Amino acid sequence: MSERTPLAAAQVALIALFVTALVTAQVTAAKILAFSIPVSLPVTGATLILPGAALAYALTFFASDCYAELYGKRAAQVMVNVAFLMNGVLLVLIWSTILAPAAATSIDPTQFRQVLGASTNIVIASLAAYLVSQNWDVIVFHRLREATDGDALWLRNVASTASSQLIDTLIFVTLGFLVIPELLGVGVAPPLPVIASLIVGQYLLKLLIALVDTPFVYAVVGFVRSRDATIPTTEREPQ
Repeated sequence: MSERTPLAAAQVALIALFVTALVTAQVTAAKILAFSIPVSLPVTGATLILPGAALAYALTFFASDCYAELYGKRAAQVMVNVAFLMNGVLLVLIWSTILAPAAATSIDPTQFRQVLGASTNIVIASLAAYLVSQNWDVIVFHRLREATDGDALWLRNVASTASSQLIDTLIFVTLGFLVIPELLGVGVAPPLPVIASLIVGQYLLKLLIALVDTPFVYAVVGFVRSRDATIPTTEREPQ
């Protein structure tokens, strides 16, 4: 039992990080952030505009890459797809609370609905983007593992995350801030230049995180392998 404790602790920690970042992303994405940058870029200009969920969601790819490297493709896909179902649970819980009767001492139910109800289009868009991009991330990660014979963790981390983040950003922003608000009348769709800025700004941040987090992926993977004898000390595919 004691020999399995580090393995269980590492798995729980990575799953917890993945789910926590994912849920945080769902409830914070409706806020649009604006960051001034020292240079003017095409589309965005001197201000990066991005959904509030960008940082939290980027952490999910860090957690899934660590998890996939340590525990294999099948385990990573199970984590990704179970978490997908949990997004549906989140949406049900949010709306059950919105629709439940409010006490006289409650905060204004209308304001409560405006804040959390705005997450509906975000969660729906995120479900679609998440299902495609996270599974793509796992597939590309392991295809590159096979192509490099288990070497170059940095390559599969950056390449899988960069490509999946692009897919995720395009689907998420287009559906969540443009298509769904227009179809369902949930919120107000921003102008197209803002949509374009959201896509570029979010992807630039995610791409930067994909590059910066590579040493941390190595650190986490190396630490877990050094603490648990059941995990291969090389980059061979876990069975």
